[in-house]
Amino acid sequence: MPRRKPARPAHPPAAIDRSGPGRHAPAVCPCGAARYAVCCGRFHRGEAVPATAEELMRSRYAAFALADTAYLLRTWHPDTRPAHLDLSGAPRWTGLEILAASGGSAFHREGTVTFRAHHRGADGVSGTQQERSRFVRVDGAWRYLDGAVD
Repeated sequence: MPRRKPARPAHPPAAIDRSGPGRHAPAVCPCGAARYAVCCGRFHRGEAVPATAEELMRSRYAAFALADTAYLLRTWHPDTRPAHLDLSGAPRWTGLEILAASGGSAFHREGTVTFRAHHRGADGVSGTQQERSRFVRVDGAWRYLDGAVD
């Protein structure tokens, strides 16, 4: 009887990072800036808070890519936060480009980030979403207020 090759794992070992018991996280952060564990992962796990509006925007993009609705709701401004967030049927986010940022530093109370997010729909068709997001500080922490989609 011929020997069968062992099945290949869905993700090569180098492409996953165990960030918790039984939980897999990507090795590279979906926002594209660094390793997930030291990039947006620390925000998602509650080990740190974003210091700038751009860091919050990147971490929210990564949360959308990973379907982390708890983080998205936690970082939404209380005046504009939806009661529930359903990401079923959402596209698969595949890349992020920061186009512009203003304000949003440790010295500001408001900031804007303009970005282009790349995605692939369930039908396999690729697309982009360009948005100018507004962020404000609430009790010292950056929160997503709203955005205008182009």
